[in-house]
Amino acid sequence: MQIVRKAVIPAAGLGTRFLPATKAQPKEMLPIIDTPTIQLVVQEAVDSGIDDILIISGKGKRAIEDHFDRNIELETHLQDRQDSERYNEIRHLADMANIHFIRQKEFNGLGDAIQYARHHVGDEPFAVLLGDCIIDSVIPATQQLIDNYNQYRQTIIGVEEVAKENISRYGIVGGERLSDHIMQVKKMIEKPSPREAPSNLAVAGRYILTPEIFKALDQTARGKANEIQLTDALRILMHHENIIAYTIEGKRHDIGNQLDFIKTTIEYALKRKEFKKPLLTFMKKIIKSSK
Repeated sequence: MQIVRKAVIPAAGLGTRFLPATKAQPKEMLPIIDTPTIQLVVQEAVDSGIDDILIISGKGKRAIEDHFDRNIELETHLQDRQDSERYNEIRHLADMANIHFIRQKEFNGLGDAIQYARHHVGDEPFAVLLGDCIIDSVIPATQQLIDNYNQYRQTIIGVEEVAKENISRYGIVGGERLSDHIMQVKKMIEKPSPREAPSNLAVAGRYILTPEIFKALDQTARGKANEIQLTDALRILMHHENIIAYTIEGKRHDIGNQLDFIKTTIEYALKRKEFKKPLLTFMKKIIKSSK
């Protein structure tokens, strides 16, 4: 029996970096070629054995709900055209998991968003997958965390190694190495300078949290930007239980900024047979002309 049965996907951010594209649509619906980012995140949870998913949305995020709902008119149109491939793909969206939605009434930070999951997850451990990053891996990143939770039965933070010059962009963890992939967390610093950083391990947008996180959130004061930060709550939680950092095997793609979004789209296009050859040819021409 799987111990971690539920996932929470915070997706209430305003997406200001992508304005004006996100004025009328959620940034989580921006497509990587033809698949919305949020769908790739949900698929990771499903591939990890989770079929009960709560998406924390916000004002203007109705498109996410519509995406995972049925569209009878579109299904009928595809059936009439005998387009079975697209029909099956569209039907799969509504059947891939039991997806629930709740709206974060005010944008008060990631910690506040997690609090909205309190009644849904109850007294069970649960996975958290940030809706604006995707991880390309052989074994789904969330499954890797679940496997380690089954062993340690402690809160687990998914981390990745980052270059020194990028350390100040992320939350960084430090502590005692237990193995090549496992660290007992002793410190968590939000966006430190390379000199202040306790390691080069950055929080990668994936967590397994125990229900005790809600007690820690209740004690968490507003921090940066007057928001309730999950990092601050995890620091409080460290006084009551051990926290493990697990270095995820895979490549994380942060689609929260434009340049990384472009890079991710190119990398995913190169993985598709129908695009790889013509795209490489095009890229070679662009590189040659830029010289």
